[in-house]
Amino acid sequence: MVAMSIDPQRPIPLYFQLKTLLLEEMLRGRYRPGDRLPTEHELCERHGISRTPVTRALSELAEEGVVLRHRGRGTFVNPHWAPRPGDRPELRIVVPQEGPWEAMVRQAAPDDLAVNIVAVPRAELHHVLTHAVAEGQAPDLAVLDSVWVPEFAAAGFLHMLDDLDRDWVRSEYETDFLEPLVTATRYEGRTFAVSAVADVAGVWYRRRELAARGLDPPSTWNELRVAARAIAADGMPHPVVMPAGSRGGETTAYCLIALLASNGASVLGSGAVTLDSRATVQALGFLHQLLDEGLLPAEAVSYAWNRSVRLLAQGQAAFSFGGSYEVQGLAEALGVDVRDLFEHVGFMAVPGGPEGGASSLIGTMVYGIFRQAAQPKAAMRLLEHVVAPDTLARISYTTGRIPPRRSAIALAAQDSQFVSLTAGILGRAVTRPATPLYPRVSAQLQTMLEAVLTGRLSPAAATRRAAEMIGAITGLPVLGEAGAGAAPAPAG
Repeated sequence: MVAMSIDPQRPIPLYFQLKTLLLEEMLRGRYRPGDRLPTEHELCERHGISRTPVTRALSELAEEGVVLRHRGRGTFVNPHWAPRPGDRPELRIVVPQEGPWEAMVRQAAPDDLAVNIVAVPRAELHHVLTHAVAEGQAPDLAVLDSVWVPEFAAAGFLHMLDDLDRDWVRSEYETDFLEPLVTATRYEGRTFAVSAVADVAGVWYRRRELAARGLDPPSTWNELRVAARAIAADGMPHPVVMPAGSRGGETTAYCLIALLASNGASVLGSGAVTLDSRATVQALGFLHQLLDEGLLPAEAVSYAWNRSVRLLAQGQAAFSFGGSYEVQGLAEALGVDVRDLFEHVGFMAVPGGPEGGASSLIGTMVYGIFRQAAQPKAAMRLLEHVVAPDTLARISYTTGRIPPRRSAIALAAQDSQFVSLTAGILGRAVTRPATPLYPRVSAQLQTMLEAVLTGRLSPAAATRRAAEMIGAITGLPVLGEAGAGAAPAPAG
């Protein structure tokens, strides 16, 4: 295993990097039971860091009984501390800061397993994990976006879970978990991850805004535009919002793919790039029309991933394209409990376009076990506890997230109207393109939408260019041709 070094540029806290390094040096025998560790001053100089993270690292090791600190004498490896048969294995786990992940893992961990959890910002998660692998310091278990599974599996980062517990994969995962989620965690026919929660793309709306005008939730693009016009006429400047550029990251692509599906368009299919189509041009034309009419703000291209739903919570928008995963943040922004959120807002599949019908996109965060894991069997056992039906149902009830397995959905839906609703939308959901190159495909989709809404390219030209770029990235042929003469969505 590659020796670890302290890197201030990494998003992992410095104290945790130092703590991990010292633990590994003890395990490798550099510091044996009873040995004196370098002083705080020596550690600061050796690693080029300030005293604050050094003090915290040593303090946490002392609290955990790994070292003994004697005033005036120094810090020593506890002679009675050493990994022995029968000791609780400690699993190193990386999770996103946003969401219930750390609590989920801690609450589900068996008593005979110790967990050491690092929470990093969701936007930095991919970077943290890939750099940890490069340094030989991958965690035992981590939460990933499902679209990273082909990339990580193809690169050899992840364990094949069939090899760790084939019976559980066959008897529980393949039989009780939803089929689209099982498919999303496979690469070349093997299972590399397990779904943690399911999410669907759709449109949030403020119930009060629709009820005040006698409007039903729209089921078509035209009905959405009509409702937005009515709301705009009463003084709301931009009733429809969505992340619509590269700053919105994957959330932009997530919403856009769902909109494309609502008009029968897709990105990849049948071994080819299928983006270059009349249906795609119509979808982009619809969004451009909303912008031209002042119903969608031009600054949407600069929105961060959670900006839209915050505008909805603040009453500055009536409709927000997004995902069911935003339920907890929306409840916090509105100052209500997740279980009471549905009284204030609604959530629906993306309304249907002229060549499609109401649709959605299914997404999932997953648990993956890294090939560099020191405790892969223990990590697999923890994973199975975290996704047990009663655990998933309990988390779903308090967070509104959709459980990924049928038995847990049945339990959660009894007490959660939101889970019952969003679980029903799953049947109309498509999946994101399954390719190791998906991050680059996603970036092209974000650029395509941004180019249309900023006026740099027409919908047809942007579609054609994105299809060509995705073809070059994936090596797949490009089918169809939107053409300059492809018609935009009907104005209604």
